[in-house]
Amino acid sequence: MAEPLATAPIGVFDSGIGGLSVLQALLQALPEEHFVYLADAGYAPYGEQDQAQVLRRAEAIARYLLETQQVKALVLACNTATAAAVGPLRERYLRVPIIGIEPALKPAAALSRTGHIGVLATRGTLQSEKFAALLARQSPNTHFVLQPCDGLAAAIEQDDTATVARLAAHYLNALGPLGHRDAEVDAVVLGCTHYALVGEVFRSLLAGRCSLHEAGIPVARRARQVLAERGWLCPAQPGAGSIQLLSTGDPALLHKAAKRWLCQAADVQSLALAS
Repeated sequence: MAEPLATAPIGVFDSGIGGLSVLQALLQALPEEHFVYLADAGYAPYGEQDQAQVLRRAEAIARYLLETQQVKALVLACNTATAAAVGPLRERYLRVPIIGIEPALKPAAALSRTGHIGVLATRGTLQSEKFAALLARQSPNTHFVLQPCDGLAAAIEQDDTATVARLAAHYLNALGPLGHRDAEVDAVVLGCTHYALVGEVFRSLLAGRCSLHEAGIPVARRARQVLAERGWLCPAQPGAGSIQLLSTGDPALLHKAAKRWLCQAADVQSLALAS
């Protein structure tokens, strides 16, 4: 693979609309860049699939974005896809930076006073080897309450606000006592990019009892850093940035979500992409 041009786009993908929370942060950090966002909605949700299947989808998407769209960097805006695929993809595509995302355990622990952290994530993320390794690197004095949130990403994908509110309340309650007293959970990590889109729902339910942590901004900072190190930042031209939206599922869902979360009314191209 030849060295990409600085003016080439940045590829971003997720199983659906959740990665738009990461794209929000990328647009703020890199407003002059061109982005190709691919929602693999035809194969969503990833979080309740086995890792081998997620890896196959990630490999197909990476191949398309890197070889057809010729992106200069690839952002895995999905915790489940990162856990399953970021290592193999980095081994295969050595010349292009591949940036993953992981639950913000360390930042949450740094701000916690009780040492009890709640982690809301998909079952696929929590059961992955990558998450186990991340957890093992944390202080043994910190206690993590791990809560799989079956159905929540799908409800967010469908903009089912009633189900989102019900499941968010249910899974927060499952963490146990929330607050700032001894043995109470005083920090909650949103370990799925979908959940960050409904951060206000969680904040309302928490009512100040816990801090809330997600990982979009650190990913955007890392993307800018690695591109700057390689001299691959797009030349600054005010208003020159752009977004191309692709979906393997219903394009109307991504169009509606982009209009809501990004204030972008861009057309969505349907894409048939076999594993």
